[in-house]
Formats: sequence, structure tokens, C-alpha cells
Amino acid sequence: MRKLKNSELDRLSVDEFKSKDKTPLIIVLDNIRSLNNIGSVFRTSDAFLVEKIYLCGITATPPHKDIHKTALGSTETVAWEYAENTMEVIEELKSEGIIVAAIEQAENATMLNEFQPERNQKYALVFGNEVKGVAQQVVSASDVILEIPQFGTKHSLNISVSCGVVVWDIFAKMNVGH
Repeated sequence: MRKLKNSELDRLSVDEFKSKDKTPLIIVLDNIRSLNNIGSVFRTSDAFLVEKIYLCGITATPPHKDIHKTALGSTETVAWEYAENTMEVIEELKSEGIIVAAIEQAENATMLNEFQPERNQKYALVFGNEVKGVAQQVVSASDVILEIPQFGTKHSLNISVSCGVVVWDIFAKMNVGH
């Protein structure tokens, strides 16, 4: 086996990406402090054709060199919007019939491996602050809480890793035909 060259990867242009049907997923970042994490979420969102990212509270917005360092241009492809108040975004998404899923360790959480997304349903995935997690008010307002099963000595994953795990899992389960 040989590694593929970049020219063999059949990458979309920015215009092709923007016109392509998106995965019915929205990412909501609730007060993320690390610009590298924000950039990584953009890159994951680009890879799986996520519809949009909401950057809330203290979450920084592009353009910024530290976001760009990990985003590698995906801030130009993935739609995004800044909102000061995460709860207002959650309420708006719910009013549009979007199921809000907080990614958090909480009572009665559904383990990610047991979660099956509904067909033809759009989901908003909420990822929280590196230290405090998703705000309790947001957890309480969410339709479902998804937890990534973990089996080691640590009880958390980096937010950009969590995003990659959850987005890939739901993307694969949706089988959206990309």
C-alpha cells in the first residue's frame, strides 16, 4: 500500500463545498476558551459537511491566527455565526424543530453508542467549556444528553476530540449518503 498524494484526495473546492448538501448537524460551542479547539471543531465540521457552527459567549470568532492554525481554511467553508447568549440559540433551534443534544456527563444521559438519530431529523450538538462543560441551564434545556463512554482513569476528553468522536458517530449512523 502507498499513501495517497494530496492531488489524489478528490477534495472539494470552496464553492463546491458551499453548494453541497450538508449533514443535518449544527454545532453549538458554549463558551470555549481555546482558539485551537475552535479551529479543530471547524476542521471536523468541514470534514463531515456540518451545516453550521454557533460560537457562543466567550468563544472567539474568525479571523484569528490561532483559530486558523488548526482550522486550515475551514472557517471559509463552514457557515458560522456568533451569538452572545447560548440559551437564546438553543431556544431558537428548538423552535425550528431541531433536536438539541448536549454532550455532557449527566444523570440519565444516553451513551453515544446507544444513541440512534431519527431519520430526516436535524440535530444541534452542544459542546461546553473546557473546565466547566456545558452550562447547567443549557443541559436542562436540551432534548437529550449524550455521553461518550470512557473506560480509563480520566473522566473527560478534549472538546475537539469529543466533537470528532460525536460528529463521526452521528454522521455514520445517519448514513446520509455523502
